[in-house]
Amino acid sequence: MIKVGIIGAGRIGRVHSESITKYVKGAEIKAISDVRVTEELKEWAKGMGIPNVYEDYKLILQDPEIDAVLVCSSTNTHAPISIEAAQAGKHIFCEKPIDADVGRIQQVLAEVEKAGVKFQVGFNRRFDHNFKAIKDAVVNGDIGEPHVIRVTSRDPDAPPIEYVKVSGGMFFDMTIHDFDMVRYLSGSEVTEVYAAGGVLVNPEIGKAGDIDTAVITLKLANGAIAVIDNSRKAVYGYDQRAEVFGSKGAIQTANDTPSTAILSNVNGVIAEKPKYFFLERYMQSFADEMACFVDSVVNDKPTLVNGNDGLQPVLIAIAAKKSLDEGRPVKLSEVA
Repeated sequence: MIKVGIIGAGRIGRVHSESITKYVKGAEIKAISDVRVTEELKEWAKGMGIPNVYEDYKLILQDPEIDAVLVCSSTNTHAPISIEAAQAGKHIFCEKPIDADVGRIQQVLAEVEKAGVKFQVGFNRRFDHNFKAIKDAVVNGDIGEPHVIRVTSRDPDAPPIEYVKVSGGMFFDMTIHDFDMVRYLSGSEVTEVYAAGGVLVNPEIGKAGDIDTAVITLKLANGAIAVIDNSRKAVYGYDQRAEVFGSKGAIQTANDTPSTAILSNVNGVIAEKPKYFFLERYMQSFADEMACFVDSVVNDKPTLVNGNDGLQPVLIAIAAKKSLDEGRPVKLSEVA
């Protein structure tokens, strides 16, 4: 049984807390920290069986009983806290992205290697049942050599403007999951990126310096081509689909829905809309990724989403932003 400390008690920190408490064997949470400790947070932690709530995350890093930490704080703190955790000898689960700066990511990975601790990045969609089925089919050779990878990712509604202003931009906040998914499903690295984007959902997003709609084309080292399409607002729900087309066939997934019931009558054929919220859609994947991390620590296994898996999507996001700004394809070698 390992003891875990969670740094950051926002939405994702609480999701991981619930995963460990309810679904993950072999770990227990000893402490959680947040920059703002409220009575509500204390009551919630008590209900989750978490004995310690701190404002100072360093108390978690200084606790010799804590084996591993989850870095779920604001994005700009991921890298420095991960470095401190590695230096304290703690195994690390770090939410995406590690950082928007490649140099700082490399510093994190160097400290992790020096300390000899486990490091896993929070790309939970790799653990989703639908996308894993596609991956398994590709690995098994069921569709032959991959030729075209398509990833559709559309949110049910745009985030608040205040969030947009500090998110780092859609490519780093939203599309980064899709960049990782292209690598995961294809089994290959991205070599070139061309991005086209616009502001079609909310003009305030444009005023904040971001986009809300995009199509990104990626060339891969194995010769395949990938296409990602994103929107901040799909009025019918959380649209998450993928397809890999290859030399021997194709495999694709549909959206998860509350039920598979289809009503057919004189008015038409009516099916359920996709699940609306990302926690509905991906809750099981959050639990599975946490179980994987704990298993890596307890049984001394390599993590399934390692530091390089955290670095590569950031490089792709940087190239995508450069492509959007300059209106041209950008090779990864230009930003690596």
